[in-house]
Amino acid sequence: METVKKVVLAYSGGLDTSVILKWLIETYQCEVIAFSADIGQEEELDEVEEKALKTGASKVYIDDLKETFVKDYVFPAFRANAIYEGKYLLGTSLARPLIAKRQMEIAQAEGADAVAHGATGKGNDQVRFELSYLAINPLIKIIAPWREWQLTSRTALMAFAKRHGISIPTTPAKPYSMDRNLLHISYEGGILEDPWNPPDEDMFILSVSPKNAPETAQQIEIEFETGNPVAINGKYLAPADLLKSLNKLGGRHGIGRADIVENRFVGMKSRGVYETPGGTILRTAHMAMESITMDREVLHFRDSLITKYSELIYNGFWFTPEMKVLQEMIDSSQENVSGIVRLELYKGNCIVLGRKSNNSIYSQDFATFEDDTVFSQKDAEGFIRTTALRLRIQNLLNASMK
Repeated sequence: METVKKVVLAYSGGLDTSVILKWLIETYQCEVIAFSADIGQEEELDEVEEKALKTGASKVYIDDLKETFVKDYVFPAFRANAIYEGKYLLGTSLARPLIAKRQMEIAQAEGADAVAHGATGKGNDQVRFELSYLAINPLIKIIAPWREWQLTSRTALMAFAKRHGISIPTTPAKPYSMDRNLLHISYEGGILEDPWNPPDEDMFILSVSPKNAPETAQQIEIEFETGNPVAINGKYLAPADLLKSLNKLGGRHGIGRADIVENRFVGMKSRGVYETPGGTILRTAHMAMESITMDREVLHFRDSLITKYSELIYNGFWFTPEMKVLQEMIDSSQENVSGIVRLELYKGNCIVLGRKSNNSIYSQDFATFEDDTVFSQKDAEGFIRTTALRLRIQNLLNASMK
């Protein structure tokens, strides 16, 4: 086994990383520094420092990265309308490169020779973390306990934790795992592994069931500046506060739940249940804003890249040359995406009611079905005949060969 002196562990205080902290100390006889990123877990970080120190960490970092997460990771993705396989708004995927980047900064500051994470050998997070680590420092030692130890299930982890007196939030009665940040909560594993089983209603935290949402719809307005949301109902908010407010609004109306069987990068399919109320509202509003402010060809070209862009995020390629090029192109497409979108929130639905912008290239003078003086309908005949020229020629050729 490779000699390791000091490890920085990405630590959440949950089942996996709590066991990993103790396992690293026992296995490598090394010093372990625990690092937790506050990206909107709420109450989950209340006792993290005390728990990490009690489990054996020599030092604990708890860094508030909420503003950075939303401003530099969530908003760039939403400027691209990123979505994976039509449903997943990439809540976990966007958080991993931020966590890995800060983890590597701590490793450098502390003189650590290794970093560790709690991702399993079956999942996407191992790739996201490790591609990020290696993009920042290709010489760093990486420890991935799930690929090394003999603890082959979460049931075994719970038994290990019990033997070592480590308190854990997961129980055999509720064995699914959760990942929470300002963008979403994800649930997977345990009772959710059978895709035929519906999730328990009491599992959800951010949203009420649409069936139990208010009977009265609520209207809101979101203002955008160059593709980024900046205000709700005329109130300007910092990025993290804005997303948090949208989460409350969306959650109250049962918006943003998704039950997905997705294709993991490693090759297998996985069932996940997600709550993304604020993100669902934001994506709907952003697309409505783009509809009146973006040139048709620019919009269509950008849309043709959404699948590739989203796959790069999902698969862990945030810190890559191709991602940099794509982001720069997408951001340049957002220069005129400014204005206000009016929405109605009602029982799981987010409905666009209106949009307006000083940069609007929608022209009622041209689009109207009433009398106008700017468009000659006779011009359409030449346009259609020219567009159909290749079809006409092909038809004539086919007819001559019969």
